[in-house]
Amino acid sequence: MEKQSELRLTVAEMSSLWAQYINDTIAICVNSHFLMKATDPEVRPIIEFTLSIAKGNIEILENVFTNEKFPIPIGFTDKDVLPGAPKLFSDTFVLMYLRQMSILAMAASSAAIGFGTREDVISFHKRVLNGAVKLQDLTRELMLKEGTYVRPPFISTPDKVDFVEKQQFLTGFFGKKRSLTSVEISHLFINIQTNAIGKALITGFAQIARNEEVTQYLKRGKQIAQKHIEIFSQFLIKEDLPAPMSWDSAVLDSTASIFSDKLMMFHTSAMIAAGIGNYGMAIAASPRRDLGARYASLLPEISLYAEDGANIMIKHGWLEEPPQADDRDQLIDK
Repeated sequence: MEKQSELRLTVAEMSSLWAQYINDTIAICVNSHFLMKATDPEVRPIIEFTLSIAKGNIEILENVFTNEKFPIPIGFTDKDVLPGAPKLFSDTFVLMYLRQMSILAMAASSAAIGFGTREDVISFHKRVLNGAVKLQDLTRELMLKEGTYVRPPFISTPDKVDFVEKQQFLTGFFGKKRSLTSVEISHLFINIQTNAIGKALITGFAQIARNEEVTQYLKRGKQIAQKHIEIFSQFLIKEDLPAPMSWDSAVLDSTASIFSDKLMMFHTSAMIAAGIGNYGMAIAASPRRDLGARYASLLPEISLYAEDGANIMIKHGWLEEPPQADDRDQLIDK
């Protein structure tokens, strides 16, 4: 039997390790700036923890890549961040941002563990997962303490167990609409919140972008996020449920360059990809037809926005290629 460390990396392992490396290099750049500008003494240790995890991940990944004779990705470096630049986001927003990043990291590492084969790769992703869970705990505890944690809505506890008896449970376009289920409410809340965080993030990015094409692209993203927030919020408001707060006031008035346009475009693209995934899960969890159809109608808009972003990055040589399958026809022609 082959030793685990001697097994070749599967395509799933290769892609998850490559993506983790890119994401950790972004995390180091962004959190280095956050740490330098943080003024809340309770926020600083959380940023330091995030940085230590990302740097430790990079060290492990570089060893794996070297052993596999796999080219180490470029990712993002200190050239993509200007340490001495003015503060762009409030410490409160930094906490919320880190909490959101921990949620994305938990989802990605859980999937990577599920598709992993080699013990060393699985062990690495368990490290990522444990770090993300710890970061989630740290951010939630401090936000609860500071009164900035936004809880999902409350509904009445059911009196008894019920089963669906009529097709009306699925309707939503005509006639009386049933109340939203707790699952549907949860997805609406999450998608409002992620759009609000994304809107604040790209608003700050738009203020400091240097390339006009990038600026206009980010402004368009801000408008799309606001539109989706309003659409999802209306579903909750009609049920007399509260919608999450916006984070617009957490963006400060700095216009000085902090992050490279390359980093901001890639980060925005990653947030869009996560949003598309969230919408897909929401469609699957939303039996009420009008709600599922609304999500479906918004997907083409953000998919096109993502494609336009990719085209901008390709145009400027900013989009690093992930590992690809061999082109057998090309090899034969050679």
